Amino acid sequence: MAVYLFRCQNCGPFDAAFPIGTAPARSACPDCAALGARVITAPLIGHGANGYRTAIERSAASADSPQVITGRIPGPSPTGPIITRNPLHAKLPRP
Repeated sequence: MAVYLFRCQNCGPFDAAFPIGTAPARSACPDCAALGARVITAPLIGHGANGYRTAIERSAASADSPQVITGRIPGPSPTGPIITRNPLHAKLPRP
């Protein structure tokens, strides 16, 4: 589904979704039901999925000012050496 922009003479601009290539020249206004003419615009990329838009914004932001971690990484900190009970691990070389 693609989102198309229409303009009602009474209420102003409104969006309507139609399958690609099937949008009519006029569509009913959701507020007053008058027919509004289709307005030719650039593709509405901003109305895409949030994940897609977020990825584009983060990519653009990281090009100019990447985030740098200056402190400890968040999360639980290790409390000591990890002890394993697997007997095969005892045969591994130690540093």
